[in-house]
Parts: sequence; C-alpha cells; structure tokens
Amino acid sequence: MTFGRFTDSHKSPAQYAAWDKALLYFEQDDYLDSFKEFFKYLKDENADNVRWKEENGVIYFELFQGSKKVHGQANARKLIAEAKVAATSDLNIAFMRRLIEQNFELKYGRFALDEDNDITILFDTYTLDGSPYKLYFALKEIAVNADKMDDLLIEEFPSLRPVESIHIEDIPASIKEIKYNFIQKEIKEVMNEIDNGKLKEEQYPGAVAYLLLDLIYKLDYLISSEGYMMEVLERIHRKYFDNDGSPVSQKNQVMRRELEKLLERPKEAFFKEMYKVKATFGITTPVSHDKVVSFIDGELQHMPWYKDNGHTRIALSIPGYIVGYCLFNYAVPMPVKDLFHVYIQTMEPEFFRALDIDVPLREGENFKVNKKALKKVFSTIEKKYSSEYPGLKLSISGLELEDPTEFAFSYMTMLRNLEIVKA
Repeated sequence: MTFGRFTDSHKSPAQYAAWDKALLYFEQDDYLDSFKEFFKYLKDENADNVRWKEENGVIYFELFQGSKKVHGQANARKLIAEAKVAATSDLNIAFMRRLIEQNFELKYGRFALDEDNDITILFDTYTLDGSPYKLYFALKEIAVNADKMDDLLIEEFPSLRPVESIHIEDIPASIKEIKYNFIQKEIKEVMNEIDNGKLKEEQYPGAVAYLLLDLIYKLDYLISSEGYMMEVLERIHRKYFDNDGSPVSQKNQVMRRELEKLLERPKEAFFKEMYKVKATFGITTPVSHDKVVSFIDGELQHMPWYKDNGHTRIALSIPGYIVGYCLFNYAVPMPVKDLFHVYIQTMEPEFFRALDIDVPLREGENFKVNKKALKKVFSTIEKKYSSEYPGLKLSISGLELEDPTEFAFSYMTMLRNLEIVKA
C-alpha cells in the first residue's frame, strides 16, 4: 500500500543515462531515437507507467497519470499527445466556459472537444522544436491537468461521465471504510479541540492554524484520495498561504468551513475517489535536506511552550505539521521520506493496524515506543541507502521514548541533525 504524493525526482542511473542519450540524439536530429530514450527516462522500473512501440517509422506511446492515460504518436516530423478527460452527452455552456478559462492557464496544451464531443486535452509539436525538456514539461502539464480535472468536472456537472479509466485498480471496500472512518474521526477530534480545548481560538489563532494544517496534510498523506477531496485539501493549503493580508483567525475560519464540507459529503462520494493508480509525473518540488532542516528550525521552536504547559494536542500538531508540509510540498531525499513515514506510523498506530500494517513501534496502551523495533527499522533504512548516502547514521540514543511530545521533539531534532549527502 502506498501513501502520500508520487514523486518522479528519484531516478535510477539507467534513467539518467537515457535522458543524456535523448539529449544527444535530439542534437543529432535523430528524433525517433531521442523519443525512445525519453520514454525510457520516464518509465518507472517498478511500475508499468509508460509503454511504447515503433511501427513503420512511427512511435505509438501511452503513459499513465492517476486516473488518466495520455496516448499519442510521433514520427520524424511531429509528435501528438492527447488525454481524454470526460465523456459528455450535451454541450453544457458552464463546463465549456470553465475549460476555456482553464486554457489561459496552460502553457503547452489546450482543452478541446474531440469528434465524439468528449472533453480532451491536447498537445502537439514539430520534432524540430520537440526537445526532451519541452516534452517533459508539456506532457506533464496535460497529464496532471487531465488527472486533476476529470473528477472535479464529473462531480460538478452530472451530464459528464468517466472515460478511459479502465486501468484504475479498485481497493477493497473494507479499506475504504477504514479510511472514511479515519477522515470523520480526525476532523471531529480537531474541531472538538478547537471548540472545547483549554486555549481559546480568538487568543491563540496560531495554535488553531497548526491543528488544522496538521490535519489536512495528515489526511492527504494517509488517505491518498483523488478528485474532490484532494482538491479541497489543496485549496485549503493555497488559501492559507495566499499572501492576501487576511489575519490568521480569518484563514482558520476558511479552513474550518472547507473541512466541515468534507464531513457533510456522502460516504459513497469518498469511496469513488479511493483507488490505486500509476503515475509518471510528480507535482512536489525536489529539495535537499538543507531545506528540511531550515523548515524544522523555523517551526519546532514554537513547540516547547505548548509542550511545557500541557497542551499536548497542539504541541504534537507542530511536528505533525512539519512532517506533513514537507511531504505535501517537497520531494525530500528518500531516507528522509522513509523517516517521516516511520514517525507517522509511530504516532498513528491504530490506523496502520486497521490496515493490517502492524509495525510494532508502540508498546501497550500508553505511549511507549518499542526501542528494539525502532532500532531495527533504523538499521533497515541505513542499509537500504548505505551506498547512496554513506554518511547516514541513525541512532535512537537521543530519542525520548515514553512521552509523545518528548518523543516528537527529539525525533525532529534527530532529523535536522542528520547528514544527508549523496555519495
């Protein structure tokens, strides 16, 4: 089972070699070989996310991005790519206007209607102007927008229907039920803390902001929902960090209203957005560990006051926010991503047990981290990345294992002090 947002920033040596060959072939005007090496670069070695074949001087290709498939063809003269978004029985002015407005946001592709009046997104280029750099950003643009817009349009406009989504792999209803119950429980608990906690919202808007932001990033990572819910979480993120001059208290109210809308949605609407997908392009920004360190330094300093004064839920929301924000926005180095996941597993053991992912990092009913189990997990991560990150040394010696806030603070401190440098 996968969690969080897909990233394509961690390529294998073979993929980087294919990229170099694609550039070389393009400079030599050998466009078909350039395209083939480009698709090798995109292909994930652990997933069937990109396919292509050559017939009579034409390359036919398809790549997968979430619920959508981009397919096209290329010859020595031109490349054409298309992703069907939704099928329609009538030409509704409202959704057509929405797509026209969306076209102004696109740099390479454009939304259009095909011969069946189905909504599609297109990109084409002459090979002379089709460098690997341009192809990457153009195909990413149409793939990501097709994947994002299909569920949103279908939810808003009943006349639209799904199209070309047979590659989606459904997940068991029992798993959907666990995820749905977790969504409901987490939102209600945070609302209860805001309404009935010791700190009043109007006096401590920053504390409330931490609670809400920690919540949306946690839901994004653990639920991995597509469509409407994903858009709601992204919209909350955008609105909070929009530099519009609004006070934090006002932004908190906006976040709360959006989350309450999720509580009101029918269970079946959530279930439709829970499925397994393949992806080719990531939407997170690659960063070095220095960026993570800087973020930890900026936020963790706000934790001790809440911790020392007994505001446990708020204190824990700060490291939760640190981890969640980084996973939501950044493609962090792989060892850091794994260590973030270990932290989440440690803090949310009931959720993982419900999914039959029982990593025994906690002991008993009270908070106590299993020293032996955590040491074993750290050893596994060290070995996994020993050749790529030879300076990575993980130790539990500085971790406080018997109190949740002390553990969280010490874990974040350990993370910021790690040496994460590639060989």
